[in-house]
Amino acid sequence: MLTLLSAMYLVSRTASAQAEPIRVLVTGAAGQIAYSLLYSIAKGDVFGKDQPIILVLLDITPMLPVLDGVVMELQDCALPLLREVIPTDKVEVGFKDLDAAILVGSMPRKEGMERKDLLKANVAIFKTQGEALEKYAKKTVKVLVVGNPANTNCLIASKSAPSIPKENFSCLTRLDHNRARSQVAIRVGVPSDSVKNVIIWGNHSSTQYPDVHHAIVNNHGKEMSGFDAVNDESWLKGDFISTVQQRGAAVIKARKLSSAMSAAKAICDHMRDIWFGTPDGEWVSMGIYSTGNSYGVPNDLMYSFPVMIKNKTWKVVDGLAINDFSRGKMDGTAAELVEERDTALTFLGA
Repeated sequence: MLTLLSAMYLVSRTASAQAEPIRVLVTGAAGQIAYSLLYSIAKGDVFGKDQPIILVLLDITPMLPVLDGVVMELQDCALPLLREVIPTDKVEVGFKDLDAAILVGSMPRKEGMERKDLLKANVAIFKTQGEALEKYAKKTVKVLVVGNPANTNCLIASKSAPSIPKENFSCLTRLDHNRARSQVAIRVGVPSDSVKNVIIWGNHSSTQYPDVHHAIVNNHGKEMSGFDAVNDESWLKGDFISTVQQRGAAVIKARKLSSAMSAAKAICDHMRDIWFGTPDGEWVSMGIYSTGNSYGVPNDLMYSFPVMIKNKTWKVVDGLAINDFSRGKMDGTAAELVEERDTALTFLGA
């Protein structure tokens, strides 16, 4: 028996040793979200405990000295799965042969900046990055856009990489999903993993719609609907929604910095679910390309839906009942995304 176990262990170790490293890009790699993110990726929390990693860290030229410090720290962690760290400011290096791209870097909104100016600056960034994905990355690359405005930045990147399937692009609404799940859990007095199947519909902005109509709560051993568990409809249709919508601004007001630890955790959750799938009977929220969906969401948007994932492929959860309250919220956030898209596309053609 010991001999058999030893042999199995050796086979496992050998398989791990022989696994080809995957190339994972993180942009904005000298920033605070990346600082909270890179350790989790490099130690195997995202792509698996047996999967060697080559980490590619891309940032703008003035940030290269900071990036050198990040590289030193990653080296000093002595992580066995981390085979190589490549810091760069060149897209031809950053996007080469990628298996996964996590696009964190974007132009932040500055004081006095109009929304259309912010869109224009980010269209230029994500057009360049989309073109680099098209030219240098594997066609199977999975792309997660985090930099805001994430939905529209993701759409621009996907349109700039026409030979990469639209289904390979997604944007981060998992942070909002986690916020919604946590708020319900706190209200009911249960751990967050006792709450499942909340939904974030639409844009990663203050128009997003956190929806609990289909959520299930394990309330101290008894499964019930989110509405029954909370037992406060006015809160669920009022302060709950606004708390989740405005949570990022609340963190900035308190910390004087944007969400980093929670954003990094959400990125890990999102990419891990793409790689390994969602648990049976559970869905998660992510911004994906809307085409022919059953919820009346306009086509050609990156819109957050409930999805189930299997074999690295997402599928929208269809057939959920949508009441008038939800319909109004879903349409409102879609209208904002249509306006963002149309404005961004005028810059794309410029």
